[in-house]
Amino acid sequence: MLDLIRNRLRQGMRTLSYPKEPALALPERFRGRPSRDPSRCVGDCPACAGRTPPALDLGACLFSPEEAAACAQGAVGYTRDHRMAVTSRDALVTSTGEVALARALDERGRRLFGRSLRLRSVVAGSCGGCEAELVALGNVVFDLARFGVQFVASPRHADGLVITGAVNVNMRLALQKTYDAVPAPKLVLAVGACAASGGPFRGSPEVAGGVPPEIPVDLWVPGCPPHPLTILDGVLRLLGTIENGAR
Repeated sequence: MLDLIRNRLRQGMRTLSYPKEPALALPERFRGRPSRDPSRCVGDCPACAGRTPPALDLGACLFSPEEAAACAQGAVGYTRDHRMAVTSRDALVTSTGEVALARALDERGRRLFGRSLRLRSVVAGSCGGCEAELVALGNVVFDLARFGVQFVASPRHADGLVITGAVNVNMRLALQKTYDAVPAPKLVLAVGACAASGGPFRGSPEVAGGVPPEIPVDLWVPGCPPHPLTILDGVLRLLGTIENGAR
């Protein structure tokens, strides 16, 4: 027992002081917010094609090296910036990769949710990757609960939903019923590429292409899967813990 205590003391404080110290040492393999150089892009790469003018859709991005390599002009790449959660789906479509980061709730919303936020997770046809990152938010490194945000087992006890997955046929009714069970006012967070656009399954008749329009979303968090800090940053901006629009 004494050895365990000594070892724990040697480790020191393991919890990140985010957002007080936003400069983070992320792994070399980390692929953050996509970027696009309009001067080098002719609009024919898969990441930009089909839009006039050509633009990136961060909500559909799978953050794979193949996506960047598909641009023969080398106009598409990845930055080291983990901050990319936004308030509207349209804000994820960008000509350069820069996005307008999530804005805080209005004064009434902050008054209701600012000190205590309870969320119910709905896995609506997911591979499990986004859920693993959500679980990581509860560990000693990220410690989401220190901000008053916790996951609960029942939508009746929740202030909102965290939706992951492409919303397959078998989960559409369950998702709608869960949303209806959350007492108003309520928040909805769409986490991951599948929830935003259907991810790699978009276009399939078996998925709804992400969260259906009849469920209003307050926070869109891109990624496949998003890093825990991307989710944390978005939640804190929504609650006003991080100043509106600050980077």
